[in-house]
Amino acid sequence: MNRRGVEPVVELKSLTRSFQQGGVKIDVLCGVDLAIMPGEIVALLGPSGSGKSTLLQAVGLLEGGFGGEIVIGGQSAEKSDSRARTVLRREHLGFVYQFHHLLPDFDARENVILPQLVAGTPRAEAEARSEQLLTALGLGHRLDHRPSQLSGGEQQRVAVARGLANKPDLVLADEPTGNLDEKTSDKVLAEFLSLVRGEGSAALIATHNERLARKMDRVVRLHEGLLE
Repeated sequence: MNRRGVEPVVELKSLTRSFQQGGVKIDVLCGVDLAIMPGEIVALLGPSGSGKSTLLQAVGLLEGGFGGEIVIGGQSAEKSDSRARTVLRREHLGFVYQFHHLLPDFDARENVILPQLVAGTPRAEAEARSEQLLTALGLGHRLDHRPSQLSGGEQQRVAVARGLANKPDLVLADEPTGNLDEKTSDKVLAEFLSLVRGEGSAALIATHNERLARKMDRVVRLHEGLLE
C-alpha cells in the first residue's frame, strides 16, 4: 500500500523469468519491480525481444515459470491455486492484443457479449454493455457486422471493447495498434486511452513506439531484464 493507503491494482516484486535455448540459460526478466495504481495508464517501452510480452504474460497470469511475486487486487497470485488464479484473471484483468483474435463467426456485438456471459453477467446487461462500449468507439452502426466485414481499425476497436467488457481494474495491452497504419493507430489509441480513463481502469500498454508512449501517464523502460 502507498502512503495514502491506496492499494496498487497490481504489484510485481522481484519478478524473474528465464528460458533454456540450445542448452543455454537466457534471463529475460531479472528482478522486475513495478506497482500500478488505480486509474494509472503506464507505457511499457522497449524494443522487440526485450521481454515486454513475457512481462505482460506474467501480469496476466497466462503461464507459469516465473520467480518473485505478483500481487493483484491485494492477493498474491503465487500463493493461489489454478482456480483462484483464473478468478483473479477474470475479475481483475482485461486483455487487448496486437492482433484482434475476434471470433469470426460472431458479429461485433456478440464478440463483446461473450466474455461477459462467461463471467456470469445476465444477457440483457451484457448486450447493453456491449452496445455502450462499441458506440463509444464509433461502431454503433457496425454492431451486426462480423470481423471479416470490418476494417483493421474497426476490428481493433471491437477488441478494445471486448477487453473492457468486464470492467477490469487493469487492462493489459500488447502493441494494441502495432498492426495498423500510423493515422489509424493514432486514432484507435486515442479512443482506447479515452475509454480506459472514462472507465476508471488502469492499463499497462506495451509498445516500442516512443511517440505513443508519451501519450500515457508514465513510461517504464524494459532494458536487460530490468525496468528503468
